[in-house]
Amino acid sequence: MALSKVNPNFVSQLGRRNLIINGDMRIAQRGTTGTLNNGGGGFHSADRFLSQEEGAFTGAFTVSNDTDSPKGFSNSTKWDCTTADTSLAADDVFFVDYKPEAQDLQHLNYGTSDALQMTMSFWIKSKKTGTYVLWLYQYDGTRHVQMQYTINTADTWEYKTLLVPADTAGVINNDTGAGMVLRFVMGAGSSWTSGTAPTAWTSIVTADRHVGQTVNLADSTDNYMNLTGVQLEVGDTATDFEHRLYGEELAACQRYFEQGTYYRSGSFVPGTASVQTEGWKVTKRAAPTFTFTGGGYIGTTAALVQNSSLDDFRHYPSAGGGVTTSCRYSMTWKAEAEL
Repeated sequence: MALSKVNPNFVSQLGRRNLIINGDMRIAQRGTTGTLNNGGGGFHSADRFLSQEEGAFTGAFTVSNDTDSPKGFSNSTKWDCTTADTSLAADDVFFVDYKPEAQDLQHLNYGTSDALQMTMSFWIKSKKTGTYVLWLYQYDGTRHVQMQYTINTADTWEYKTLLVPADTAGVINNDTGAGMVLRFVMGAGSSWTSGTAPTAWTSIVTADRHVGQTVNLADSTDNYMNLTGVQLEVGDTATDFEHRLYGEELAACQRYFEQGTYYRSGSFVPGTASVQTEGWKVTKRAAPTFTFTGGGYIGTTAALVQNSSLDDFRHYPSAGGGVTTSCRYSMTWKAEAEL
């Protein structure tokens, strides 16, 4: 009996393929809107995607979660120009970054003869047609490469695929740091575009980074860009986007950022004897920066002390003596362990 052929597309669906967390922009723990301007960068909408600028950028964008999306997706992130900067200074650049964790890239075999190619794919829509740059940088090896793509039609979702070359001389340490950055450039001044485009991995030269970026997305308040369906996978062929369960994707994002509210009541002894320990929902990439608001002990003047680790945070009244009865507190907290 003849054996039936295995559908290669089916095989490609087995296991995890996408190295990007939250590529469909569904998770937005910090909120669904923010501002990208000079000094106003941050994780404003979708988790793991950092909007940022450098130089003396005078434009501004509203960054928001958007339901405008291509077939098969429910969300995108939108950068909507609200203040124009029609003439970028030489050092100006603005972009959105994604940073995969280094230990998640070890199978790429960078720095060996077995280094693997990757394919980057994504859906993008913009008012502004022209040439854009996707720039990749290895932190441990200080090496970079870039690919160019064109938005052909305004106000239309377009699917892009880009081949990322292997790097037999690269360095990606096996640790919890940033393995590389993937940067979607939206505008860049001459300090970043006056050299030669690095089409293969090579030592970084600032003037080479974003050569070919002809678009300045900030040159009109009519401009915008939407992005979703971001996928990075091993191989030279883009496969269908790997949709994951919402809870699975949320947990992956919480390795880098988590927030919550706690309420406790009872009798506490100021000092370490009354330490309250709370576990994170997900073990963090590193001991996070821990901040809290609205918290405090009622029934004592002692300040609330806290510290955090990969697995939990601890908090307690810091001063005074004896047992404070009927002591209670509520606390809203944030834990930041982003790359």
